[in-house]
Amino acid sequence: MKEERQLQKSIGFWAALSTVIGTAIGGGVFFKTPVVTQVTGSANMTLLAWLLGGLITICAGLTTAELSAAIPKTGGMVEYIHHTYGEAPSFMIGWAEMVVYFPANIAALSIVFSTQFVHLFSIDKSYSVIIALIVAFSITGINLMGSKFAGGFQTFATIFKLIPIALIIIFGLMAKESAPVPLFPIQAGENTSFFTALGHGLLATMFAYDGWIQVGNIAGELKKPKVDLPKAIIFGLLGITVIYLLINYVFLRTLPIGQIMGNENTAANAAEVIFGHTGGKIVTIGILISVYGAINGYAMTGLRVPYAMALDKSLPFSKGLSKLSKKSIPYAATLLQLGIACIMIFLGAFNTLTDMLVFVIWIFYTMTFAATIILRKREPEMKRPYKCLWYPVTPIIAIIGGVFIVISTIITQTGLALIGLGITLLGLPFYAYARKHRDAE
Repeated sequence: MKEERQLQKSIGFWAALSTVIGTAIGGGVFFKTPVVTQVTGSANMTLLAWLLGGLITICAGLTTAELSAAIPKTGGMVEYIHHTYGEAPSFMIGWAEMVVYFPANIAALSIVFSTQFVHLFSIDKSYSVIIALIVAFSITGINLMGSKFAGGFQTFATIFKLIPIALIIIFGLMAKESAPVPLFPIQAGENTSFFTALGHGLLATMFAYDGWIQVGNIAGELKKPKVDLPKAIIFGLLGITVIYLLINYVFLRTLPIGQIMGNENTAANAAEVIFGHTGGKIVTIGILISVYGAINGYAMTGLRVPYAMALDKSLPFSKGLSKLSKKSIPYAATLLQLGIACIMIFLGAFNTLTDMLVFVIWIFYTMTFAATIILRKREPEMKRPYKCLWYPVTPIIAIIGGVFIVISTIITQTGLALIGLGITLLGLPFYAYARKHRDAE
């Protein structure tokens, strides 16, 4: 009898850390800044929104790290929710990640890449969709070459992407201030209330901070998951928060806030001011590599979700989706992810896709944070190699942040929220179908 292939434990701490940093730092820090400044209306309110977004994300990371160490299984959040709430909720998060979250991230960042590529090389905008598709296909090709290769590429891309970010921060702080950035008193822009501006600004930052939790999807391929996974999440998020605050401060002191609001080319414009025309172009190429690396992070972690669900026979065609290639990669699940992303590239715009995926995923993030408290009470004997710092204050802050994000989206973007919920709920008939056929076996 032929031995069944299994996922290889070939990913170390540095690859896991680079997945946390590399998946989060991509398009968001460069292309959400115009949105944050537009909704807050002031420089110090913009920085406050980024700071609070980082603090909420760090609390979320500290909370989730306990689950990732106690339940180090491939599938990440799907497994945490399954263990805590049961099969149906875990299917719904897996479904939402499979059909909304990961494909929308890949599509949105591919659109960002193509938009900046067209701008950088003065190419006709009609080629944007073709370039975005090429990006999505090439990333899929990298991941089909094996987890070790994709993880190695992620480490390289993360190190390389930090170079332009470091250059912008270091030389931007050294350069003469073009626009004053008063830190106090913290005020919103004209005709905007303090809490409305802060709420909208915080919501906009969440996409830039997002992605870190998905490193749990590759827990089954980590050499030492109980040690490396919490460390990767905690150190990664601390680094990301500092980087985001510094680079936004540089943008705000380099360009007048009026030139940042709604300007998709803010990063490129700031780089040109700091380094001159040629230097700005080179740094922009580095930014493109940053975005490309972020797409790889989402693709690498995302393809494991349908694979994990297929192993549990939770999906139609589970047998095919659970098959591994000679490189131990679930190739059918990889191609499914690519297909959905390509459809979204044709249909969606960057901000629309990112707002929808943030809303949907934060419903399940909040359930995950609550799971830490639930399991502490229900299963006190569970082995916890890492315990959440400052419990229960940390998970409570994470839960409050999650509830705020979900409710704010429902109030301010009702239509988008309904679409996201509708796509998520479409998974219920598939769950019923798969369960019926599984029980009949």
